[in-house]
Amino acid sequence: MQPSQSVPIDNDVSNNSWLSWGNNVDRNGMLARTMLAFLATAGLFYVNIMPALVSGLIEALGFNKEDAGLVAAFNVYGAALGAFAAVFIVKIWSWRKTSVVLLFALIVADLISIFIAEPLLLMVMRFLHGAIGGLLVGVGFSIIARTKEADKTFGILLLVQFGLGGVGVIFIPPLVPEFGTAVLFSSLIAFSLITLCMLPFIPQYDKNANPVKGKPQSIRKLPLSAALLALFLFQAANMGLYAFIIELGKVAGLETELISTIIGVSAWFGILGSLLVVWLSTRVGRGLPLTIGIIFTAISTLGLHYAEQEWAFWLANINIAIAWAFVIPYILGLCAEFDQQGQMAALGGFASKMGLASGPLVAALMVTGFSYTVLINIAALVLVLSMIAAWWPSRLLDKTPKIR
Repeated sequence: MQPSQSVPIDNDVSNNSWLSWGNNVDRNGMLARTMLAFLATAGLFYVNIMPALVSGLIEALGFNKEDAGLVAAFNVYGAALGAFAAVFIVKIWSWRKTSVVLLFALIVADLISIFIAEPLLLMVMRFLHGAIGGLLVGVGFSIIARTKEADKTFGILLLVQFGLGGVGVIFIPPLVPEFGTAVLFSSLIAFSLITLCMLPFIPQYDKNANPVKGKPQSIRKLPLSAALLALFLFQAANMGLYAFIIELGKVAGLETELISTIIGVSAWFGILGSLLVVWLSTRVGRGLPLTIGIIFTAISTLGLHYAEQEWAFWLANINIAIAWAFVIPYILGLCAEFDQQGQMAALGGFASKMGLASGPLVAALMVTGFSYTVLINIAALVLVLSMIAAWWPSRLLDKTPKIR
C-alpha cells in the first residue's frame, strides 16, 4: 500500500491511555456499532429534531417561516462543508483525538446559540456549528465504512437517530414556551456529552472490512456519482417536508401537542426500518430493497395531502419514518463499498448533508404564503428520481462477488 493511502489508526495512543479502552471491544459487534452510531449522529442530531427546532424558533423567538427554515438550512449547509472536508482528512488525522476536539467545539457552539435571538446572527452561528458537526459525522462515516457489513452499522445509526429523535420531537416542543430555545440547544449538548463518554470505548479501525474483488483501491466514479445523486435527492425530498411537518399539521387543523406526539411516535416506528436493515442486510441484494423502499416512501408522502384527517397524518408519518430508516442505510452502504479507506463514505455524508440542507431551503421559499400541496407533489417526484438514480449502482454491487 502506498503511503498516501494509509489510514491513521491512532498508534500514538498508548494501551494505558483512556483513549484506548476499546481495545477489548469486538470491532464488528453490536456494542461497537452502537457507539459508532452515536459518534456519527452527535454532529447532526439537530436534524432528527428538526421539526422541533424550526417550530421552536417560530414560537420562542418570533421568527417567520422563511427565517426559521433558513436557520435550519444554514445549519445543515455548514454540515455539508464539514463533511466535504472530512473526505480529505480521514486518511491523515487521528480520528479519535479529532473527535474529542470536535465534540467539545460542538458543545461550545450550542451554548453560544442559546443566547442568540437575531435571525442572521443565528444563521452564522449554526453554519459554524454545522461545519464542526459535519466534520465529525464525516469522520464517523469513514470509521463505519471500515466495519464488516457496513449496512448493518448504518442500520444501527438510523435506529439511534429515529429512536432518540422521536423522544426529542415529543418532549421538546411543549417545553419551548416555558424555556425558549435553551431547551433545544441543551438537548444537543446532552447528546454530545454522552458521545464524549462513549468515545474511549470505541475499538481501533485501520481498513475497510468489505474488500471487493478486482482492483481494491480503485473507485468507480460513475456508479458512485449515481449513488451520491440518489442520496442527495432522497434526503432533500424527505427533509424538505419533515422540517415543516409541524407547521403542515397546524395548517391542516391539528393541535400542536397532537402533531408532536404523532411525529415522535412515528420516529419510533422508524426503528422498525432500521432493524429490518440489520436483519436483512444484503441477503437479497440492495436493488430490490431500495426500489421497494423508495416507492413506498413516495406513496406515503402523497398521503400527506389528507393531513386534515388525523388517521391519515398518523399513517403517512409512520410509513415515511419506517421507509426513511430503511432506505438510507442501503444508500450509504453503496457509497461505503466503493473504496477501502472510508473516503467515499465521508463523501456520502457530504451528499446527504447537501440534501438535508437543500430540502428545507427550497421548502422555506415554497411555503411562505402558500399551501403545502405543491411541496408534497414535488417531494414525491424527487423521490422517484432518487429511485431511478439508485438502481444502477445497487444492481452493479449486487452482481459483484466479494471476498469473505
